[in-house]
Amino acid sequence: MSNDKLIIFDTTLRDGEQSPGIALTPSEKLLIAQQLEKLKVDVIEAGFAASSPGDWEGVNLIAQNIKNSTIASLARCHPDDIEQAWEAIKAARDSRIHVFTSTSEIHMEHMLRKTKEEILKDTRESVKYAKNLCDNIEFSAQDATRTDKDFLIEVLKTAVEEGATTINVPDTVGYATPQDYLELLTQVYEQVKGRNEDVIISTHCHNDLGLAVANSLTAITAGARQIEGAINGIGERAGNTSTEEIIMAVKTRQDQFGVEIKAETTEIFETSRLVSKLTGYPVQFNKAVVGKNAFSHESGIHQHGYLRNTSTYEIMSPDSVGQEAKIILGKHSGRAGFKDALDNLNIDLDNDSFDNAFNTFKKIADRKGEIVENELRAIVGQVETNQSSTKLLSVSVNSKDEYASAKITLKVGDNEITEEATGDGMIHAAFTAVKKILKSEATLIDYRVESITKGSDATAEIVTIINDGHLMKQGRAVSTDVVQGSIESFLNALNK
Repeated sequence: MSNDKLIIFDTTLRDGEQSPGIALTPSEKLLIAQQLEKLKVDVIEAGFAASSPGDWEGVNLIAQNIKNSTIASLARCHPDDIEQAWEAIKAARDSRIHVFTSTSEIHMEHMLRKTKEEILKDTRESVKYAKNLCDNIEFSAQDATRTDKDFLIEVLKTAVEEGATTINVPDTVGYATPQDYLELLTQVYEQVKGRNEDVIISTHCHNDLGLAVANSLTAITAGARQIEGAINGIGERAGNTSTEEIIMAVKTRQDQFGVEIKAETTEIFETSRLVSKLTGYPVQFNKAVVGKNAFSHESGIHQHGYLRNTSTYEIMSPDSVGQEAKIILGKHSGRAGFKDALDNLNIDLDNDSFDNAFNTFKKIADRKGEIVENELRAIVGQVETNQSSTKLLSVSVNSKDEYASAKITLKVGDNEITEEATGDGMIHAAFTAVKKILKSEATLIDYRVESITKGSDATAEIVTIINDGHLMKQGRAVSTDVVQGSIESFLNALNK
């Protein structure tokens, strides 16, 4: 395969904005366009100028301010659309008019209500009209993958004859499979482009079957040299080809694709973040390249391998896309990941303390997803002050209108002892049961519960201060269960 240029055509601001619920203002569109310029995409489809005054304004604003990317506007096969597109983009340093019409039987019959002859006439006249205004013309045959192949070839040849320099073969409804698309693009390349070096074959794939990126990449093999996509894969229905996934697939697998792209990959994550923020469309956690978990490792086996050599589980570096690698501490994490987290906090524990801290961590991690830094510090702080042989084995509490009851089992030395007690509330009842087991007359002086994290699975740090008749003592515990944590904090103080 020749080592030549792949054009990245980003349609976040046109097809992406057509997603339900997205309505960007002209200034917001400009912010995204400026970020796309930093990403160094070749073509920015700024909008559909004829669709509304606001969209025309946004396209025009981008055309006036973006200098390093080609600015395109979509237009139907109609002189008014084409004129409005040109008026909006002609201020750009490099402009493109993108003309389209549908070519499939189902679209021609039910949407356009036109014959094949009328479609050919529209194509011929519209491309010719646009070419008189702008040198750079792209033509798209909407729903190409459901179009009769002979007719599709005839339409595309007509567009080239009238001066179109980019021929787009859209999988508008995400119907194609990689093999389908490869065969179709190969035929288009051979019969439409031929030896015409000035004609670029383009893809525009939708993700209805989850194949948009795969189809687009397959088309490179067939000779396509432009791929159209949107940041984060946004777009109508299931969305478009993800621009960032195409960029990184080509960069990472040069052995497969062998085409050059000029994208500045370190701007990918910031571009994704900005698009998500302004459109209100969140990025799924497991999204390739830009998702929160794209470079996160929780499995103990994965963490162990990653910490020895990052390439064991990463095929591209997170900093290459503007992300950061993360070791996520959770229920699947092992000792290697836990030790690495402590090292990053400059916490050094002896073997016994490490074992106790790791066991506490595992208990808490079983109850919630991710353990974050301040929770980790609290766990270590609890372990460092809790080395007693008295342990809480089980707790059962019940609250009624007039009183609460608690049943507590402690391991005291080698013995397991169970007691029940009542109190004004569940915590009071539990503390009373503990004192009965330990035959303690200690009084509670202060009791505080502080949330370390937020949410329904929040971790709390519980602090108790007691007077055992001789000294004031403080106990601490960390738990997602306030009752259990309170008892452990109380025990921590009594055990001192």
